[in-house]
Amino acid sequence: MTTGKRRDSARSRALLLEAAASLFAERGYDRSTTREIGERAGVDPALIARYFGGKAQLYLAALDLDRASAPPADLLEPERTRMLLEAVARRGAGPLFRAAITPLEDPEVQAAAMGQLGWRLVDPLCQRFTREGLDRPQLRAELLVASFLGVILSRNSGAFRALAEADTEEVVQLVLGMLDQSH
Repeated sequence: MTTGKRRDSARSRALLLEAAASLFAERGYDRSTTREIGERAGVDPALIARYFGGKAQLYLAALDLDRASAPPADLLEPERTRMLLEAVARRGAGPLFRAAITPLEDPEVQAAAMGQLGWRLVDPLCQRFTREGLDRPQLRAELLVASFLGVILSRNSGAFRALAEADTEEVVQLVLGMLDQSH
């Protein structure tokens, strides 16, 4: 009986994590509720507190899913830039991009989001710039990421018609040219 119960709890935990990651990506941390996460997972939302300790810890667990994989390529790699542009076009700006523009209410969650943004975007560029012997690699990496976030968010906000209507491949090439010239 214990084995079945353990399997059910592992399954419920996995379903909650998957549902949370999906909702956080769609709506961001602040606009996702534990009730909605539980409904999407098909389990009692009270299990969030049981398995994770609360919504903030669930968010941190969802962020940690990516850390188990290999570090991502940097933004100067065409496929990485293309993938990010396409992902935002399909799903909208995720919670990390939103958190870079508008800080989250929970300081611990904001710090985790910025840590993840650093791991995904800033650190790979900083490592490249360090290998290339460029001065102030951290500052250069942060400036390029900030520029990229501005482009990606503006493309999807409708603020700039030509940018919003441009073919993804054309935007990739222009962004890569811009990023490459700025470092």
